[in-house]
Amino acid sequence: MENRDIYRIAMEQSALDNNCSAEDFLKNHPVIVESRIGEKARKYYKEPVACNLISYGNNIVASVKEENRKIVEEYINKFEFYHCFETPNFHWLNDRLKKHGQKVCFMAEYYLPDVEKLHSLPCSYELRILVQADFGQLYKPEWGNALCEDRKELDVLGVGAYDSGKLIGLAGCSADCDTMWQIGVDVLPEYRRNGVAAALTSTLAVEILKRGKVPFYCSAWSNIRSVRNAIKSGFIPAWVEMTAKPENIVDEMNQ
Repeated sequence: MENRDIYRIAMEQSALDNNCSAEDFLKNHPVIVESRIGEKARKYYKEPVACNLISYGNNIVASVKEENRKIVEEYINKFEFYHCFETPNFHWLNDRLKKHGQKVCFMAEYYLPDVEKLHSLPCSYELRILVQADFGQLYKPEWGNALCEDRKELDVLGVGAYDSGKLIGLAGCSADCDTMWQIGVDVLPEYRRNGVAAALTSTLAVEILKRGKVPFYCSAWSNIRSVRNAIKSGFIPAWVEMTAKPENIVDEMNQ
């Protein structure tokens, strides 16, 4: 699989997620489509969504509910597309959405592997390939990024790092859609800053590609440790998203 294949698959999936076409992400002007989560969307996409803004670095594709269309259309034509995902500009959008009971909720950056850089990095500890049957006793807080207890059926593959038989780091992937598996990783605090996370992440990414799937990685912009791990592991920034949801849902998350 070449980098262009990986990007094509990612854009095709984003199109399924947001009711648009993959070609929309390559245009040099904003695109607005009606918000609708497709049957083959990533499993973590949940209604209700007031709007979702996506950029692969060329423009903004805005998937919006009809009642928010005018606000979002004005917003994405008012500012440079890359400024629409940051302060102070997104306050313009948030202030206007609040009048309709909506708020900006999620902001994230997504990474894809660069196959010219990706390879399994070395580790000072034993690495083991794990499958779904191995995860039964691992749904614990310390592995909360690698595995998701609420969606156990989607946790399909992992790599564990062991120190004399003790699990000290875990990367797991969730089969969030048919073509792409998302990687999450955890390392026990006393074993961090030794390259364990990058060894786990890179090894799992290689294993995912061997199975004909595209690995992807998500991080908040401010999570520098996670961003560094992605880059060290052979991933590069690919797209960004910003999602608005009903105000009560956002407020509940902040309790």
